[in-house]
Amino acid sequence: MRFLNDIKPPYDLTYDDVFMVPSRSAVGSRQGVDLSSPDGTGTTVPLVVANMTAIAGRRMAETVARRGGLVVIPQDIPIEVVTDVISWVKTRHHVLDTPIVLVPHQTVADALSLLPKRAHGAGVVVDEDRRPVGIVTDHDLAGVDRFTQLSEVMSKDLLLLDADIDPREAFNTLDGANRRYAPAVDGEGRLAGVLTRKGALRATLYTPAVDAKGRLRIAAAVGINGDVAGKAKQLLDAGVDTLVVDTAHGHQESMINAVKAVRALDPQVPIVAGNIVAAEGVRDLIEAGADIVKVGVGPGAMCTTRMMTGVGRPQFSAVLECSAEARKFGKHVWADGGVRHPRDVAMALAAGASNVMIGSWFAGTYESPGDLQQAADGRLYKESFGMASARAVRNRTSEESAYDRARKGLFEEGISHSRMFLDPARPGVEDLIDSIIAGVRSSCTYSGAGSLEEFAENAIVGIQSAAGYAEGKPLHASWN
Repeated sequence: MRFLNDIKPPYDLTYDDVFMVPSRSAVGSRQGVDLSSPDGTGTTVPLVVANMTAIAGRRMAETVARRGGLVVIPQDIPIEVVTDVISWVKTRHHVLDTPIVLVPHQTVADALSLLPKRAHGAGVVVDEDRRPVGIVTDHDLAGVDRFTQLSEVMSKDLLLLDADIDPREAFNTLDGANRRYAPAVDGEGRLAGVLTRKGALRATLYTPAVDAKGRLRIAAAVGINGDVAGKAKQLLDAGVDTLVVDTAHGHQESMINAVKAVRALDPQVPIVAGNIVAAEGVRDLIEAGADIVKVGVGPGAMCTTRMMTGVGRPQFSAVLECSAEARKFGKHVWADGGVRHPRDVAMALAAGASNVMIGSWFAGTYESPGDLQQAADGRLYKESFGMASARAVRNRTSEESAYDRARKGLFEEGISHSRMFLDPARPGVEDLIDSIIAGVRSSCTYSGAGSLEEFAENAIVGIQSAAGYAEGKPLHASWN
């Protein structure tokens, strides 16, 4: 990457401060751009979901890996639960979504409590042999008494797909039958999963992130306190594909020692460590054993670090400096935080990031772990919170004494309660991924890049005023 007219910025820059200039391009198609990351994590699109309790769970991990990204399970989750999640994700289908399974004698209330857990908004009713006998959607349940059994309201007119059907054929079958959704069954007629028209289409456009055995990938985090090596070994034994050693201030002795302890295990998976914002931190963490360094202090939507402490750095400049330093060692960086629009992801990649970590943006989706709630104006939302907030600290210190918990609760650097509203046009994480990846692919074609590495090399970036940034925003209503 180079700056337009080779101007050296007089101050550090955020994503809003910069723009990209188009270059002569021989890339003929957006779909011809290879978005797989060179950092060894196996992502086929450069997106990583942050290890935040309100965002990263099994549903998110399955869905994002199926589209080529990676989810990091938080360090606060008990190891037994994380092991179960890893095992579950690795048994998921590459094309079929995991169904919401119901039985005929369950009630409308049971279905209504489960349907918001998945973006497809439907449940499959099965018999005692797990053979589909009906489908219920939110439309079927509207205005129906909540104690009504599903056998009375389910649709029995089923279109069944073969579990091994080609995605394009599945799309054409669903489209020809004017169906949005259909169960898929195995050779014995038992439910194997579900597929929507859009899901079948996406399966032709995305490549899942899979391990050497062809199973979906998943990452997990460890902190820097306690038996770091012991927990890391448990995660490795469970089959985790990337280990993230994580703390808010990554350039400290405890982090360096933690990374050394994890490296001593000789894991055959990438080690990610952070967070830092300067070249010196990159050097120290790589020398300690990190393969990837996580960059970002204070840019996240749930983070109050900069306002509380004054510590942090504008994210574009931080990623630019840190990625340049990592390249000297043949290593990589993740840009963690600060993205609000697809353009921000593109700018992070132009600055040299191998993956971009997203948190709060994905909190307001069906796949995030929280329960779906409704505001007074009818809008749907999920609650999110920062991992250094008082709420997260309470969860993390639940086994400590009341005094120690109260003492730590005084020192929070994050928002404990935030409503993340679902976008009616893009309520699922896959909808957001579509939007982001479409933008990134276009950015690459504008710069004449056929891969992420070429993009980081070719991008020409300029500096703009606030008015310049505002000029680029679309107008959703007329001037009058």
